[in-house]
Amino acid sequence: MRSCLTREAQTLIRLSQVQRISSVFFGGGTPSLASPLTIAAVLETVSRCAHLAADAEITLEANPTSAGALRLSGFRASGVNRLSIGIQSLDDVELRLLGRNHTADEALGTLEEAKKLFPGRTSVDLIFGLPGQSVSSWARGLEELLQLCDDHVSLYQLTLERGTSLFKQVQRGSLPMPKQEVVAEMYESAREMLRDIGFRQYEVSNFARNGALSTHNLSYWQGSQYIGIGPGAHGRFVPRARGESLREARIQTLEPDSWMKEVLAFGHGTRKRTVLSQLEVLEEVLVLGLRTDTGITHQHWQQFAASLSLWDMFGSSEEVKELEDQGLLLLDNRGLRCSWKGLVVLDSLLLTLLNQLQQSWADRTAHRI
Repeated sequence: MRSCLTREAQTLIRLSQVQRISSVFFGGGTPSLASPLTIAAVLETVSRCAHLAADAEITLEANPTSAGALRLSGFRASGVNRLSIGIQSLDDVELRLLGRNHTADEALGTLEEAKKLFPGRTSVDLIFGLPGQSVSSWARGLEELLQLCDDHVSLYQLTLERGTSLFKQVQRGSLPMPKQEVVAEMYESAREMLRDIGFRQYEVSNFARNGALSTHNLSYWQGSQYIGIGPGAHGRFVPRARGESLREARIQTLEPDSWMKEVLAFGHGTRKRTVLSQLEVLEEVLVLGLRTDTGITHQHWQQFAASLSLWDMFGSSEEVKELEDQGLLLLDNRGLRCSWKGLVVLDSLLLTLLNQLQQSWADRTAHRI
């Protein structure tokens, strides 16, 4: 696995001809089960194939059961400088429901160790909207964690994965899911609790204080190129070594054994490549950029659409004007962004905005013809 990861990293970095890498994120599955030597080998390959910036953010996702103090210090020695801990809940019953094999005490123990090794650079993940969860039980658990956490918190609403035990129990009706308005209240109360203690909601699911924003995740939301390495990884980059100029969406083979065979045979395990049109790239820039509190600046948009400004796209739309009047959206000299109120209903705003983007693009194409 180690040699395949390093080989695929080398192949795809060379294919992209990228010169400088600003962040590396070891995620998906449970990378803290890997040996620190594997993490070190991947980072060595990355820095050999491109310039890995001295201040590059190197994040590792860790599960409390595979992240003892010794192991965490091994990861730090291998080059990791930021940790993201999948705490998920501080209620043992909820953890069992989620199929997690750690307890709340183990999670808090891992958090304590991580804060010593990665001070100011330890993030925690929590999940809300669980079966049997109330607004008050969610708020209690969050409050307990906020007294102990570091400077970054990610909150995710539970998504039921088909085939899991939890999915089956909910389908059978033996576990009642909270109503949508209750889940919305959980999210709203969490945003306010975090804001009250100095956290900035810099993205729909992410909160930071003391400037501890995730560089890596911000690069996704700003539409930057990224290379996905390993089974099931996703990437978005221009394969310049083949003389291409359009960005591709890439998905690596999901099954580890098949992926390894492909890497050994071809140097990479890319299963699917989709060339993205300029409109598709703009749609991604819009959808991802509006997830952040700063939204999309005019200068940023111009990098992707030199001849069609945000004003051209959205300035004369009645529907967009209506969203502005409702206090959900702002289009001004800074750019396009959601208000505090608008971030909560982003999905519904995007329906209007994507429709307007496609319409403006079609009009522009028609005029050219």
